[in-house]
Amino acid sequence: MEIRIGIANTARELNFESDQSADAVAKTVSAALEGGQSAVSFTDVKGNTYIVPTAGIAFVEVGTEESRRIGFVA
Repeated sequence: MEIRIGIANTARELNFESDQSADAVAKTVSAALEGGQSAVSFTDVKGNTYIVPTAGIAFVEVGTEESRRIGFVA
């Protein structure tokens, strides 16, 4: 699924694909924010790790787990 993270005071967003479920991502972010952690980390499908400071998180958008359709939709 696609994850998009907005970081405060930056013009760009962090976009990556993850194997985690939407619930797992939401729980990870919520636990980090509520627990006062200084950073939260994610791993994408290629094995890259992203560490984002929780103080800078503007938003987290979690895409659907549905695969993309190929072709035209009528």
